[in-house]
Amino acid sequence: MPRTPLALATSIDSLSILDETGQLDAGLEPDISGEMLLKLYRAMLLGRRFDERLLDLQRQGRIGTFPPVKGQEAAQIGAVSHLRSDDWFVPSFRETAAELWRGRSLESVIICNNGFSEGARGLQGHNDLPVSVPVGSQVLHAVGLGWAASYRKTDEIVMTFFGDGATSEGDFHEGMNFGAVFQAPVVFVCQNNQWAISTPLFRQTRSATLAQKAVAYGMPGIRVDGNDILAVWSAAKEAADRARAGDGPTFIECLTYRVMMHTTADDPKRYRTDAEVEVWRQRDPLPRFQRYLLGKGVLSGAEQKELEEEVLQQIQAAVENAEKQMQSMGDPLEMFDHFYAELPPSLAAQKEELARELASGGEVRS
Repeated sequence: MPRTPLALATSIDSLSILDETGQLDAGLEPDISGEMLLKLYRAMLLGRRFDERLLDLQRQGRIGTFPPVKGQEAAQIGAVSHLRSDDWFVPSFRETAAELWRGRSLESVIICNNGFSEGARGLQGHNDLPVSVPVGSQVLHAVGLGWAASYRKTDEIVMTFFGDGATSEGDFHEGMNFGAVFQAPVVFVCQNNQWAISTPLFRQTRSATLAQKAVAYGMPGIRVDGNDILAVWSAAKEAADRARAGDGPTFIECLTYRVMMHTTADDPKRYRTDAEVEVWRQRDPLPRFQRYLLGKGVLSGAEQKELEEEVLQQIQAAVENAEKQMQSMGDPLEMFDHFYAELPPSLAAQKEELARELASGGEVRS
């Protein structure tokens, strides 16, 4: 038999609508209402200023280690804004901005980052999973939820977030394959921020893009400028509409950058240069979007200053409220309350044992 080439779909689109210089491709500009544009901008601004305040708190010893999100706000808000409250949001550990969009309180984030179990309480009325620290493990949860939604014939969709490092994990590949085979309504959002802690992208893959990995699994894939919220919003809308219509999953690679450290326990100067960081600072998604809104007349300079002050006041009030709440928190029994709808007998027995020991005044052993 002759050796013949196979016809494979290998073309991957790259999407950018508003670049860092302010150039807009008017033909691709999405139709977003002024009200929604301002909502998106405020969410990005809140995510940025809260992230900066968390870093201050950590350096002051008022919270523990946390992963900064600065520079990735557009990749998160542009995507998560397409979810309904009954859709499923499945984050990794660096989706603070997206969590706030979904309704998580600032106080909850502060309390959680102080190590209180009370900070793990889920948001009632929303299908949001807690953050997933083991890299890539949440991808499997997402496709399971998607398969369940299909099985139950609902129109719920699932959106899961992960970084470029997760694409080196087996969980990612298993999840992508399962999602495609069963046409699960899942939007896979990869925030390719160039670094898996200290491992650069070229040490993780020989692929020209991460988006092309979608081809091998038989699903649509696209690479977008992750610092361009218009591009992220457009790609995510297509993916969400496709999933909701029963047409299966989509893989979105958001090309972005982690401007700060991996976590506050990390020193990025040991593995990357200031010059590299500065290049990406010039591509910052927040001032880029701000200039766009000012140019459209959706936002004025005075309104922008008012928003800044409003957001800072909101954050300050949340810090004060959280620190007040934490004075009466720290119940060890709280750790049992947010993992299962019905506590398994083994954990119920452990909870009862701990309750008895606490009631007797015994020392709690870690």
